[in-house]
Amino acid sequence: MAPEVARDKASFMVQAKSLSLAVSLNTTTSLFMAQTVLRVFAAVSTLAAICVMATSSQTIVLFGFTIRAHYSYSSATRFLFVTDAIVCASSLLSLIFVYHLSRSGSNLKTCFYLFLHDMVITVLAISGCAAGTAVGYISRYGEEKMGWMAVCNRVKSFCNHMTISMVLSYVAFLSYLALAVMSSNKVMYEANGEYQLNERQACP
Repeated sequence: MAPEVARDKASFMVQAKSLSLAVSLNTTTSLFMAQTVLRVFAAVSTLAAICVMATSSQTIVLFGFTIRAHYSYSSATRFLFVTDAIVCASSLLSLIFVYHLSRSGSNLKTCFYLFLHDMVITVLAISGCAAGTAVGYISRYGEEKMGWMAVCNRVKSFCNHMTISMVLSYVAFLSYLALAVMSSNKVMYEANGEYQLNERQACP
């Protein structure tokens, strides 16, 4: 009777380990799929934002003077343009890194580097969005106490294009915010796994 119980227990342990491995593989595959989709989404959003911003231009005649509105005339919108370009390029390059991780397997060191990359890009993206939003708000509503007049009532087409570009930039920021959360969770998971492995190795 005892050998049968031992045999059943061993069989149960093998099945449990197999199930745990299958769940782990499915979770890892889902994680890499989500990472890939979000990075592609961020790249497409920033590329669209750059295209809309670069083509946003309007010329009007006011009191006999020709006035042209373009994103390059503002340091804040130029900064947003540059940050969008960096986010787009980083998203495409990080896809190669994520693909390499999915093929070779992840560890704590590589997961930490990915988390660090995502955090830096998230901060960069929100800084560009914040700068563009501040200038966009003043352009649309003005600031009476400072004597700054709104200009969007005269260059509506330009402001509408810039608003679309801003929305797309914020979409990329939200994508990277989600990626940063996912990467931090992966770092914690890998750190916990290495800690448990070291504990088992330390036990006699």
